[in-house]
Amino acid sequence: MLHGRPVAILGGVRIPFCRQNTAYADVGNLGMSVRTLGALVEKFGLHGQQLGEVAMGAVIKHSSDWNLGREAALSSGLSALTPGITLQRACGTSLDTIIHIAGKIATGQIESGIGGGSDTTSDVPIVYGQSLRRRLLKAAAAKTTGDKLAAFKGFKLSELKPDFPGVAEPRTGKSMGNHCEDMAKEWNISRDSQDELAVASHHKLAAAYERGFFDDLVVSFRGVSRDNVLRPDSSLEKLSTLKPAFDKSSGRGTLTAGNSTPLTDGASACLLASDEWAAAHGHEVLCHLRDAQVAAVDFVHGEGLLMAPTVAVAEMLKRNGLTLQDFDFYEIHEAFAAQVLCTLRAWESEDYCRTRLGLEAPLGRIDPAKINPNGSSLAAGHPFAATGARIVAAAAKELKLRGGGRCLVSICTAGGMGVVAILER
Repeated sequence: MLHGRPVAILGGVRIPFCRQNTAYADVGNLGMSVRTLGALVEKFGLHGQQLGEVAMGAVIKHSSDWNLGREAALSSGLSALTPGITLQRACGTSLDTIIHIAGKIATGQIESGIGGGSDTTSDVPIVYGQSLRRRLLKAAAAKTTGDKLAAFKGFKLSELKPDFPGVAEPRTGKSMGNHCEDMAKEWNISRDSQDELAVASHHKLAAAYERGFFDDLVVSFRGVSRDNVLRPDSSLEKLSTLKPAFDKSSGRGTLTAGNSTPLTDGASACLLASDEWAAAHGHEVLCHLRDAQVAAVDFVHGEGLLMAPTVAVAEMLKRNGLTLQDFDFYEIHEAFAAQVLCTLRAWESEDYCRTRLGLEAPLGRIDPAKINPNGSSLAAGHPFAATGARIVAAAAKELKLRGGGRCLVSICTAGGMGVVAILER
């Protein structure tokens, strides 16, 4: 890390990401996490070993998943003496768990650890509505049978209707897709450019699978060996037939099911360590985590919900004395094609960089050929808490194959936040 001793990324693993209500419909976060951590333990020969900590996270989870990191660690093959923690920062969760572990390694608190995440939109918590919950709590607190019965006075069958998890921002009532539609309109992002980015993501991910890039990164699970979101035959012609998914009435909607990530289940994890621990245990260092940054934007009062990475990257670059062009490739999470394109346009904007980022000049243009060289979320899918570790594992391997270099990782999140990092080899 920038401050403290170097933090090595030794590699990662994940299960294939699958569309909601398909292969993992009945698995849940713990089952996916156990399979993923178990595969990581197998990959690095960690059976029975005590690591400094396992940090896992999930966005959509049952109340019983409160101890996900520890429970997954206990079933992973690691020593039972390995502590576990559960964290959550929406779509940035597993990048944050990696940063959490990295910080402890950098300061010497631990020598090794695992950061990862899991998410399901199939096995979601379904709870009673507020009215019925209040009745049940009142009945539970009642001392007499009469008081218990009184709690249900005026009960209506409609109160049995359950509450499902929502994806709307609590402070605006708008979904992430609707917020991104606003961003696309503000930055004049065309439908064609979004579809082009989506098609490219599918083609790049398919090509990476074909050349064996994911052979040691993705482990089969539930009979699935590749992300079932992936469409190798995706084309502009096919995407052009899709109707707007969020802005369906204005005639100006550009976000569709084809250029937005679908609801997805999956899990991923990465092994981190000090250089000394890696050497002592015979593991190759793929790259180092040089630095990381988290930022937030005031989306409630007009800023784009998914624009926080623009701020985080600017702050991180300044601290490290780097320019936006000082990277061999970029891993920019594709929550929506429009979100990626808004981010790139903002960095090129003299006005935005001056007025919002406080810079004297724009950060500038990125070579599109250097963005997401092995595809990203539009093609792989986006299990919210699993995306960060997926990206870090793939980027670390890419740096090894290139023989060195520098990668910028950028992830936008719900709640108007962004998590970014620099990887180097």
